[in-house]
Amino acid sequence: MNNNELQQLVETISLENFNMKFNHDAYFNKRLRTTGGRYLLASHNIEINPKQYINYGRDALIDIIKHELCHYHLHLLGKGYQHRDEDFKKLSKKVEAPRYCKALESYEQRANYIYWCTSCKKEYLRIKKVNISKMRCGKCRGKLKLKKLLKK
Repeated sequence: MNNNELQQLVETISLENFNMKFNHDAYFNKRLRTTGGRYLLASHNIEINPKQYINYGRDALIDIIKHELCHYHLHLLGKGYQHRDEDFKKLSKKVEAPRYCKALESYEQRANYIYWCTSCKKEYLRIKKVNISKMRCGKCRGKLKLKKLLKK
């Protein structure tokens, strides 16, 4: 699927599920890493993570589009468009838009470091580097050491 096909799909979903036109741009953004998509408040455009479509298919893509269109239409109508707002919750439920998309990678797959406690030997996976002079073991308060750098 390319950006033109995505644009058509977004316009179709907007008319069929929201009975409103989508008058802005929708496109894939391969720089998105931790989210399925995002609605841009300033430009009113919608960006979609292409990895969601590649990994999970058209149904997952449609779910993400519905979610982002909830933000889009509510924002343009001047209603509560944030996840915590009642308007957003009601509209999401009405159009069956999920609150979250499927994770692309688990925490274990994303982890870059393995630390271990010198006292109790418990291991900790971490995505970001930890300051071992300040951090301690959550189980016994022992000192931590870097066991392995998984990837760089």
